Amino acid sequence: QESFLFNRSVRDNIAVANPGLPLEPVMQCAQVAGAHDFILELPQGYDTLIGEQGSNLSGGQRQRIAIARALMGEPRILILDEATSALDYESERVVQQNMGAIARGRTVFIIAHRLSAVRHCDRIVVLDGGGIAESGDHGSLLAAGGYYARLHACQSYSPPVRPVGPAAGHAGGVGA
Repeated sequence: QESFLFNRSVRDNIAVANPGLPLEPVMQCAQVAGAHDFILELPQGYDTLIGEQGSNLSGGQRQRIAIARALMGEPRILILDEATSALDYESERVVQQNMGAIARGRTVFIIAHRLSAVRHCDRIVVLDGGGIAESGDHGSLLAAGGYYARLHACQSYSPPVRPVGPAAGHAGGVGA
């Protein structure tokens, strides 16, 4: 899903509900969301203007700022709808590592097509055809061998790499 951001500073976008908030809690939420490090690399850090709809940022950076903003309100229920879909794998890894801190003290609903986004959840509800197909944790759903396991196998599949050169038994020449 596209994150809605304002043509304001990074800090203003994170603390949109409470613009007078000190920088420290803004930075804490950015750290939990995995945004702090890239924010510090911006020209003016937290004071950098991000452009209309965050046009000066990558999709993953926009999503991490949106997650930080959601955390600022300390919600009891947090809905993350495709929150990691635009993240590169390294950024997703950071968000996943911080998911315990993100979820602490609240109920989190994660809506995702990328199963890596939900594998650490206490309960996964798999929808198919408008209804619940399966429910359980990652391990039990894999063990059941149902729809989730098939989806997981598809997303985990890497085609075999065909070796070339000496490792493939070739002497290095064409047609050797």
